[in-house]
Amino acid sequence: MKLRVLLGLAFWCALFLFSCKNDDIVFDTPAQSLKFSTDTVFCDTVYNQMRSETYAVKVYNNDNKDVQIPRISLEGGNASLYRINVDGKSGTDFKNVPLRKNDSLFVFVEIAPTANAPEAIAEDKVVFETSAGQQKVTLFSVVQDAEYFIQSDTNPNIISDDTTWKNDKAKIIFGDLTLAEGKKLTVEKGTKVYFHKKSGLNISKNAILDVQGEYQNEVTFRGDRNDTRYDTLPANWNGIRMEAASTLNMNYAKVYGGTVGLQLKDNIATIKNSIIHTFQSFGIYAIGANLKTNNLVMNNCGEADLAIFKGGTYNLTYSTFANYWDLNGSLSGLSIYATNSWKDGDNEYKEPLIFNMTNSIAYNNLSNAVLFAPTTGQVFNYNIKNSLLKYDDKAGFAFENNNNIQNSIKNVEPKFANYYIHKMNLRVKEGSGAIGKGTRLVAGEKDITGKDRKSPSTIGAYEF
Repeated sequence: MKLRVLLGLAFWCALFLFSCKNDDIVFDTPAQSLKFSTDTVFCDTVYNQMRSETYAVKVYNNDNKDVQIPRISLEGGNASLYRINVDGKSGTDFKNVPLRKNDSLFVFVEIAPTANAPEAIAEDKVVFETSAGQQKVTLFSVVQDAEYFIQSDTNPNIISDDTTWKNDKAKIIFGDLTLAEGKKLTVEKGTKVYFHKKSGLNISKNAILDVQGEYQNEVTFRGDRNDTRYDTLPANWNGIRMEAASTLNMNYAKVYGGTVGLQLKDNIATIKNSIIHTFQSFGIYAIGANLKTNNLVMNNCGEADLAIFKGGTYNLTYSTFANYWDLNGSLSGLSIYATNSWKDGDNEYKEPLIFNMTNSIAYNNLSNAVLFAPTTGQVFNYNIKNSLLKYDDKAGFAFENNNNIQNSIKNVEPKFANYYIHKMNLRVKEGSGAIGKGTRLVAGEKDITGKDRKSPSTIGAYEF
């Protein structure tokens, strides 16, 4: 018993002496300049009343002694739109911050603009004051004015009247935003529509979504995380869902970064001069729809760029369905999938399907890009004309000696300028098998950039 007591006393004495030794550390003022992991922090674009994600600056003490930084502060003080966190404490001004020799500390940065912050460039500096002088790290962000649509238990988040969205404010959507039955939502050129995680836009029966973008002034639909790395990540929002008998007119839009881009169900949709990419499941999920596309570009969708179920009518012209999905190898990564069957719970629906593809590309890095799965006993009419396909015998149709395929090419490299999603450029390069293989459809044709089509034209959305 005495031995246990003595051992216990020895342990606590040793711990006390060790603690005293740590408390006796002397921190000097830095004799040389501090070093930083970066001299400028570029925060993502933020919106009034929303915080950015947190960024970090690492501060290094290269002195061979423990130092105390007399002051770390925001140059803008309490009026700054930024906040920093130093040594676990949040604020704008910190005194006598210790930093061990040959060690480092993190300064965490975020921007949180107020409700009435002007739309402008937000800039400030983190100031480090030492005996070696002042050192500064620049903070930089863009603040946008925004309009919020927030679903809650007391707010179903419904647009009940004909409405026009202008480009003067970003639209930020939390939860589901629904356009009421029979109403029209017009989205003007340059408008930015951002969705929080698991949020989406629902267009009700007989309602109209009219997207009126222009070249280089497109309408954007994407998640609300504006850091550029989110441009290449799916599942940041749900998508746009068109209910039965609704209408979609979409011109010059960019839709990306969600779970399902557009869900079309027994409705009419016309999509022109638009880019849809990076969706976890489908870029377009069409159920018995009537869809027309011209100069549509799609890429990087887990299951398929365009997935067709329960029949319908599809006329695809001058469109590029590339799919270089590489985020989950278990997903099919098709450019186009089509069947005239669809299951909804225990119910299965089967309808006739009409599929016409002209002057278009369907290409991926797998063995085939197109998969047809016709339902026995149902009409499945297809016609592929002057198009370029990645093809093998698992496609569900024969390529050679098939009257439904005319003047088309299989397994010829389209030579995209850059199909990687972070620098996506699906123009074709010199030597592409798509150049000069298109057929003129109407006079005065233009590509997605407004360039005149040649005769014969280039297959896909871009003229060479």
